[in-house]
Amino acid sequence: MAESWSVPELLNAGWSEADLEWETALRNGVAAYGAGDSTTALERFGRCVQLARAQFDAHDPRLGTAVANFGHCRRAVDQETGTVDLLREACDIWASCDGWVDKLTAPRSARSSLFHMRMEQRHRDAYEERWRIKWGELVHEARGRMDALIDGPVCPAADAQACVERWDRECPAMLNDSRKLMAAVILLLPPG
Repeated sequence: MAESWSVPELLNAGWSEADLEWETALRNGVAAYGAGDSTTALERFGRCVQLARAQFDAHDPRLGTAVANFGHCRRAVDQETGTVDLLREACDIWASCDGWVDKLTAPRSARSSLFHMRMEQRHRDAYEERWRIKWGELVHEARGRMDALIDGPVCPAADAQACVERWDRECPAMLNDSRKLMAAVILLLPPG
């Protein structure tokens, strides 16, 4: 799933080149892990950590996912040194991401008609509340995985591949805040 967006399109959507590069590297890292290529996965997850530390807020769940996947992959290739510290750091980031999530903007998406667009405009508060509920469910899902990740067994390749397949199915077509959070949750390697 290769996407290409121009810099003006990224900026217009409130994204940066780092946002898109992070998402692409994360998806490719999970895909490599799912294919049994831990070396490539570790390299891609390392790039995600570098990007997230340099470009994202300290409470951005994308940083938490990058650190978690990097630590998890290190464990899978028997590089135990520092792995637990990385996974604890990732747990801390996910535990502190509520303020980041509160700043997300609900996407505007007029559906099939002028009627739907008007309904969304009239009921914007209700529409945004529905997104807040969805984002809360996503954060809860990720935190559940994080709780089991520190002491759990490594993720089987098939489970990583299932994450990639889910992402390819559910990835929003538009660049928006929801997509950033969805990538962080869906592409977070689950414990085995």
